[in-house]
Amino acid sequence: MNKKDLRVVKTKNILYNTLLSLMKEKTFEEIKVSDICSSALINRSTFYAHYEDKYELFADCINNLKNALIAELEKNQNISNTKEYYLEMIKIFLNHIENKREEYTSIMINNRNSITMDIVYDCLDQDIIAHLSKESYIKKEVPEEILAKFYLGAVVSIGLEWLRDPKKYTKEEMIYYLSILIPNQLNAI
Repeated sequence: MNKKDLRVVKTKNILYNTLLSLMKEKTFEEIKVSDICSSALINRSTFYAHYEDKYELFADCINNLKNALIAELEKNQNISNTKEYYLEMIKIFLNHIENKREEYTSIMINNRNSITMDIVYDCLDQDIIAHLSKESYIKKEVPEEILAKFYLGAVVSIGLEWLRDPKKYTKEEMIYYLSILIPNQLNAI
């Protein structure tokens, strides 16, 4: 990367982190570009050199979260046992939330942003569908899309619950409880 690219990355990171910081205090709709620039100590012209408006900055923030989650989920591709797959996916998701807690708290809890929820939901749904399609050797009495939505609802609910109150249960406790609930193979359903 040359110096210009590094400055762009640095500026975008500053704007990204500033937006997330402001979203702890205000809703996204209350935040103005001037608020972001003032807090980031960046001129408006610099902001507009990188983003058309605050919505484009927010979309960039969400895409960063999405890409990070997809990259993490790709590590869970070589597990054939259904139970191990789901437990590993839940671990990956909880670790992702833990590593990006500030972003998720600002976006999903403080601002209740449904777009972010939809993106997380879609990432996990695609991962589950891809895994289920590999399990063609298992006789399934329930269609893949129903199984995916069933497990997806559990994974997302667990993740949000843990994001809202991480002290109620540890990640390890949540994984343990889910290991009791998830059957070893889909044909056991």
